[in-house]
Amino acid sequence: MSDTIEHAKEGLEHAHHAVEHGRDSSAPKIAIVIAILAAALAMAEMGEKGSQNAYLTHHIGVSDDWNFYQAKNARATVRNAEANLLESLPNAADPAIAKKIAAARETEARLRDDPKSGDGLKQLAEKAAHQTEERDHAFHRYHQFEFVVGALQIAIVLTSVSVVTRVRWLAWTGGILGLIASGFGLAVALGVA
Repeated sequence: MSDTIEHAKEGLEHAHHAVEHGRDSSAPKIAIVIAILAAALAMAEMGEKGSQNAYLTHHIGVSDDWNFYQAKNARATVRNAEANLLESLPNAADPAIAKKIAAARETEARLRDDPKSGDGLKQLAEKAAHQTEERDHAFHRYHQFEFVVGALQIAIVLTSVSVVTRVRWLAWTGGILGLIASGFGLAVALGVA
C-alpha cells in the first residue's frame, strides 16, 4: 500500500507544482481524482484485510472442529471396542458386565450424536461444514478485493503519470478504471458481487 500511496502523493505534488507555475490548468482536477482514488484504495485494502482475517479465523475454526471430531471419534471407537470385547466374554450376561456394556454403548452413542450439548460427532461435522462454507466465502471476497486493490493502484499510477506527461487520456483512463474498480469494490463490500 505504501508504494501506491507514495505514487498518489507524488502525483498530487506534481499537480500542485504544475498549478503554481501556471503550466497546467487541469492539474487541480486531476489531483482531486488522485485523492479520491487513494481514498477508495484505502477502503478496498481495509476490505481486503478484513476478508483475509475472516478467512484465517474460519480456517482455524474448521481445523479445530475437525480435530475435536477426530478426538471424539477415537473415544467413540474405543467405547465401541470396549463394549464388543465385554460382549464376547463368556460371562457377558453377568449384571455387572452387562451394566458396563450398556454404559459403553451409551457413551459411544452420546459421542456420536449429542444434540443436547451440541458437540457430538454429527453436530461437529455440521459445524465444520458451516465453517468451511464461511471460510471459502471469505477467501473468495479476499480475492475480489485483491482485484479491486490492483485496479485502483493502476488507476492511481495512470492518473499520476498524466500530470507529469500532460497526456490527458491517461487521466481519463485512470479515472474510468478507478470508477469501475470502486463500483466493483462496493458491490463486493455489500455482498452483491
